[in-house]
Amino acid sequence: MENYFSSNFKLGVLGGGQLGRMLLAETQKFDVHTCVLDSSKDAPCAPYCNEFFLGNLLDYNDVYNFGKKVDVLTIEIEHVNIQALYKLEEEGIKVYPQPSVIEIIQHKGKQKDFYKKNNIPTSPYQRFDSVKQLKEANLTNFPFVWKSAQFGYDGMGVKIVRSVDDINNLPDTECIVEQLIPFKNELAVIVARNADGKVKTYPVVEMEFHPEANQVEYVICPARISDKVANKARRIAMDVANAFKHVGLLAVEMFQTESDDIIINEVAPRTHNSGHYSIEASHTSQFEQHLRTILNLPLGNTESKLAGIMVNLVGAEGYEGEVVYKNIIDILKIDGVTPHLYGKKITKPFRKMGHVTIVNKDINIARKTAELVKNTVKVISK
Repeated sequence: MENYFSSNFKLGVLGGGQLGRMLLAETQKFDVHTCVLDSSKDAPCAPYCNEFFLGNLLDYNDVYNFGKKVDVLTIEIEHVNIQALYKLEEEGIKVYPQPSVIEIIQHKGKQKDFYKKNNIPTSPYQRFDSVKQLKEANLTNFPFVWKSAQFGYDGMGVKIVRSVDDINNLPDTECIVEQLIPFKNELAVIVARNADGKVKTYPVVEMEFHPEANQVEYVICPARISDKVANKARRIAMDVANAFKHVGLLAVEMFQTESDDIIINEVAPRTHNSGHYSIEASHTSQFEQHLRTILNLPLGNTESKLAGIMVNLVGAEGYEGEVVYKNIIDILKIDGVTPHLYGKKITKPFRKMGHVTIVNKDINIARKTAELVKNTVKVISK
């Protein structure tokens, strides 16, 4: 353990986006030397890590050569070259989460197969190699959910299919089709698991989505659900992490059905949008916890100090160019409001540009303040 606090220890992070940027605030507290690989010289992490490297996260040589420079390698995005990670692991580099876990999670078909094999509750599904094969199946159970097997994010690569015409407009890629499940709430649980197998879960959060962009608008902690449902959700999330033997942070997204069953939607093997509230509201933020898990340190307290609501700041429709955060000074006058801007220079419609956390002893007051924040700040361009 003390090795992580020596002057020659290096932590590598694949991906230089906002998740990595927020992780770096915690590595600075622990005085951990950080190396980051990203394809953009303007990546949000670039000014803050100790060493920054330009490279393609899906290129074998770029990932392998970067990994050889560090002692422990982690990710802030799962779209990375898996074969390079397996080779690095074979050569003694600690890679967390493990390549075997990332390989399953980065492919939605393999992910669903894993749930089925391990008796983890999830919606019925079918896998298809192409749209041609999907058309030949002559499905009639409309509406259903179509998901691209790989490279989907923030609502991209997910569609509700209501007719044959909708199938004809799908991109020709490997995909899965899921039964559309009626649900009361979309929930999420962040699970922390270190290499010793110690596991902790954060409280269940409730997610409210933008109806058009299919992006999370609000994350509410604690979720406004019964203790019985919350305990079931935390238990199932822990079961998922243990089934993977995952080391790191695992964000488990789930549905609460009309009959109060919990079924898994999908997971992310990293820090996650649904855990951002924890920076202000929790005893241990998800970013500090991720660092604790991958360094096999004792896990921190996951409980909340206050109720917390996170509001995503995304690029306004009709604006593209150098970013301007309109009216952000106005929200700084409100108690319990903390903005986080991600350092992205260019805004685009629905691009994640930052978030704001609202904390309060009363979840209802926090929710009203979150609405005010959402209606006040506009992410536009010059």
